[in-house]
Amino acid sequence: MLPFSVVIVCKNEADVIAATLQSLAGLTTDILVYDSGSTDGTQGIIKQFDARLNEGTWEGFGKTKNKAVALAKNDWILSLDADEAIDDELKRSLIGLSLTDEKTVVDILFKNFLGNKELKHGEWGGDHHVRVFNRKQVHWNEAPVHESLVFPEGVITRKIKGYILHRTMKDMDDYSRKMIQYAMLNAEKYYRQGKKASWSRIRLSPGFTFLNYYILKGGFLDGHTGYVCAKMTAYYTFLKYARLKELWNEK
Repeated sequence: MLPFSVVIVCKNEADVIAATLQSLAGLTTDILVYDSGSTDGTQGIIKQFDARLNEGTWEGFGKTKNKAVALAKNDWILSLDADEAIDDELKRSLIGLSLTDEKTVVDILFKNFLGNKELKHGEWGGDHHVRVFNRKQVHWNEAPVHESLVFPEGVITRKIKGYILHRTMKDMDDYSRKMIQYAMLNAEKYYRQGKKASWSRIRLSPGFTFLNYYILKGGFLDGHTGYVCAKMTAYYTFLKYARLKELWNEK
């Protein structure tokens, strides 16, 4: 069995953290959960499992994930969000995983859910991300939102069987709150990068976003849920660029 650590960052994830930790039972001897100030009982739930709880400050997604990864006992990392459990097939694949080259990363398929509905099409269909890597070679960038991994030259990507089960949002209230939060954070990131929002981008991008995910990528095949997801992403796009323009006007 490859010696690796599972690293999870979270805050106020009492609704989902138990399912995630339960799915990891028997996978590894080092599960680190970095909590940045939960007030909803999340920490108490974590303590019920064979996991190490570390409390620290929140510095944005990228920086916080790097802080958490540095606390792991092993160099090989499985990075998960609090709402990302693993299925049994993925667990078996991970237990049997053998990696010798530190530049190897593992790209894992996702099944995304809105409530209990699996999203097989549109924005969320066919989703996959690199989630296993060696911290000597790979790290997160420092983006406050929509963070991504930074890979070395000559990176080797492997795929394995099984899925990460991502419970994206539990209901419409949760969905709308997260979309607003992410839109504001992304607008601030774009502002710091010097990006601007034109008249056409604010007015046209939301419509193009909806058409892309609902029609071109088949979101309509997911029924009402697919329509909701496409509309919410279009709303997020509008808020992001409207807020970006506002930030430049306030300068």
